[in-house]
Amino acid sequence: MGLDEAALKPHERLAGLLAEELSAVNDLIRERMASEHAPRIPEVTAHLIEAGGKRLRPMLTLAAARICGYDGPYHIHLAATVEFIHTATLLHDDVVDESAQRRGRPTANLLWDNKSSVLVGDYLFARSFQLMTDTGSVRVLRILSDASATIAEGEVLQLTAAQNLATTEEIYLKVVRGKTAALFSAATEVGGVIAGAPEDHVKALHAYGDALGIAFQITDDLLDYWGSDATGKNVGDDFRERKLTLPLIKAVAKADEEERAFWKRVIEKGDQRDGDLDHALHLLNQHGALKATRKEALAWAEKAKAALAPLPESEVRQMLSDIADYVVARIT
Repeated sequence: MGLDEAALKPHERLAGLLAEELSAVNDLIRERMASEHAPRIPEVTAHLIEAGGKRLRPMLTLAAARICGYDGPYHIHLAATVEFIHTATLLHDDVVDESAQRRGRPTANLLWDNKSSVLVGDYLFARSFQLMTDTGSVRVLRILSDASATIAEGEVLQLTAAQNLATTEEIYLKVVRGKTAALFSAATEVGGVIAGAPEDHVKALHAYGDALGIAFQITDDLLDYWGSDATGKNVGDDFRERKLTLPLIKAVAKADEEERAFWKRVIEKGDQRDGDLDHALHLLNQHGALKATRKEALAWAEKAKAALAPLPESEVRQMLSDIADYVVARIT
């Protein structure tokens, strides 16, 4: 590995290795997001899809197919499917969260309106199912349709759990498995399935994606209290939005009566005042909630790496292992 390549982040190295396939995925995405009758659809879709983003999920599909020796055309369809599902959920999430910014740019719901974001998201979900059926594999269709249902279920569960102090770590994990890990694990699993890989390899790819997605989301939630400008996260955004994520759940579990009254006021009732974020950070540190959350994120990254063991050794497998380290690197 040359110095230039060594300086690249793991997902950038994987993107370089899969450059030809990623180009084909991008071409297919542009082709399938077109609409003869509703020009707003490609306008809204292009705004988000071409805004950057790491393309991590479709890359996982391509990488899984490569590890399993696939030489057919349909991993391209599946990678595009995964990106369409992901983009559809982002469009819907920004409406639900009333977000104004995504990937450093104004959100579609801000530039157009909520109706456009919801309906274009629906269109992308429909397009994703068309792409799935192109493969002719009922099992692939089952995996990705199950993932789509699980994502929606996770988002609805989060609506009821996010501002409820009774939310446990078990419920939090269900939310994370739904809204984040389900698409990661489906992305890796379908790469193995389309390649006709042995069942233990398919299970390994699913387990890797699941653990990677959980590590990814726990890290993201931790960075809301641990982050800085350098991480691209604004400290306290989740707090201001009253989201009961893992760091808060751990602090609430150790709260005395006075602290519990504070959490009830700022999270359940939404009565937030000057100095409340600083006090929340004090309580998180006092009870070791941030360190405990960090430990869990790192443990899930290790589970992801361990899951790869049954797969044949290769450059791509090593890159997937490095990506597991990378998703938690901001908290190490």
